[in-house]
Amino acid sequence: MTRLGYQIPNFTYPDTTPATLFDVIAAQAREADSSGFDTVLVMDHFYQLPMIGPAENEMLECYALLAALARETKNVRLSALVTGNTYRNPAVLAKTVTTLDIVSNGRGQLGIGAGWYQQEHDAFGIEFGTFGDRFEKLEEALQIIIPMLRGERPTLAGQRYQVKDVVNSPAPASRVPVMIGGAGERKTLRMVAQYADESNLICGIDEVPRKLDVLAAHCEALGRDRRELTVSWQRSVCIAPTTEEARADVEEYAARLGVPESQRAMITGRLLVGDPDTVGEQLAKDLVAGIDGYTLNLVPNGHKPGRVALLGETAAKVVFG
Repeated sequence: MTRLGYQIPNFTYPDTTPATLFDVIAAQAREADSSGFDTVLVMDHFYQLPMIGPAENEMLECYALLAALARETKNVRLSALVTGNTYRNPAVLAKTVTTLDIVSNGRGQLGIGAGWYQQEHDAFGIEFGTFGDRFEKLEEALQIIIPMLRGERPTLAGQRYQVKDVVNSPAPASRVPVMIGGAGERKTLRMVAQYADESNLICGIDEVPRKLDVLAAHCEALGRDRRELTVSWQRSVCIAPTTEEARADVEEYAARLGVPESQRAMITGRLLVGDPDTVGEQLAKDLVAGIDGYTLNLVPNGHKPGRVALLGETAAKVVFG
């Protein structure tokens, strides 16, 4: 199965106020909905990410935002990239995702990971714990959430979570896909093989073949057909009608962040920058690595009208032919 997701990358845009912030986000979702993307995803964070802007910059809560975007879109699935498991009780999260699926007429998706942003945890009074703690929590959470999404009434007396014959009513409107984000070979990809429908890899393109081999090995060990899983790769892009415009958008973005000119090459190096031909050719080249599609973001210029649509139309030709 192919996948082409658009991640609304951050919630701090030039010339916006709290009153207009949602309008900018909704406009991106509508463009994604009509231009070839099959999924719209938003970050599940309470503070802005350190690589994008100051922590105190605007950030809307993920699931309230996705419910609002359900009324702005008609076609795309709606998901977090990815839900921080530590932020919510897993049974409550199952109810939340179920509600998203219902209000979107069967377009909800669960994207989930172990959680990593310690500053948020400390500020909000949420237990962060060790790396191992967070993955133990994630695995127990999946043993609660997935059965609840599938119409079962799980009971779990775990070390981290406890539920007893928990009911999820009403049931989701559709079979909600479960995507686990990350590329850890020992824990994350094993849980993908055991529990998930989809994997979203965050790693260098040169690492993708090894990650796929590891995932296949986990599937074999668990008796699962690797072909049942859809694997997407996360990519940051800056596209514009011309390469010159795309480069100018990157410069504007770097200036907004206050990055000195001497260091701006580091930003460009992490981005796929160019016109539709340039971006399309590179996406086609990367797709050969064995992935099933992409989750793409437009951190520098997704707020500019037409940029998301241009990316969707360009990437859809590569992914869907």
